Amino acid sequence: MNTKIFCDIADLKIIKQFNKKSIVKGFTTNPSLMRKSGAKNYELYSKKILKICKSKPISLEVFADDHKSMIDQGKKINTWGKNIYVKVPVVNSKNKFSGKVIKELNGKNIKLNITAVYSAKQTEKILKVINKKTKVIISIFAGRAADAGKDPVPEFAKSIKLAKKFKNVEILWASVREPYNFLQAKQLGCHIITIPPLIIEKIQNFGKSFTKLTNETVKNFLIDATKSKFQI
Repeated sequence: MNTKIFCDIADLKIIKQFNKKSIVKGFTTNPSLMRKSGAKNYELYSKKILKICKSKPISLEVFADDHKSMIDQGKKINTWGKNIYVKVPVVNSKNKFSGKVIKELNGKNIKLNITAVYSAKQTEKILKVINKKTKVIISIFAGRAADAGKDPVPEFAKSIKLAKKFKNVEILWASVREPYNFLQAKQLGCHIITIPPLIIEKIQNFGKSFTKLTNETVKNFLIDATKSKFQI
């Protein structure tokens, strides 16, 4: 499976840097990343990102909490660029399924990234309200699930199986914790994995043998011990 790597970031300098990398096939953002990157005006900041990332797919998220406003925001965001996927949370803060939003936007041929998904049951609900022609990404949060003591792998396997009937649907491994998640996503058959910049750089260094890793580790310990002037 050729799992595509998307970069999960909103920092303009880093987007400019990683947009040049052939390993990076797209970008994802969210309101938290936008805030962390210093965005004050959501639309203006998003358009700055789009000036850098002109062709690779990029997900820009709605931040409204009621369905009508989510639909309005989604329609507006979609007008900013042809490479945009409108990111919609699977539920709002009151745990109400965003089916109406997904159906309305998808029905208007707006590409979507359904986010904050954790279970195959949620994937199944999403698939029931979309069409079979407009592109949809379903982002399943692996790392956060694992942080809560849940095994995300079975949910991915079930979701990928359910999505096979939809040629327009891609399953995305989100909430990455370590470089090895990329290999897990590939083995499962995930279409996309979205990864922070530092972990992408580690993936580019894949291929070291256990012998080399052991040697590097021991050398690093020796360097730190020497710098510390430890004595026994």
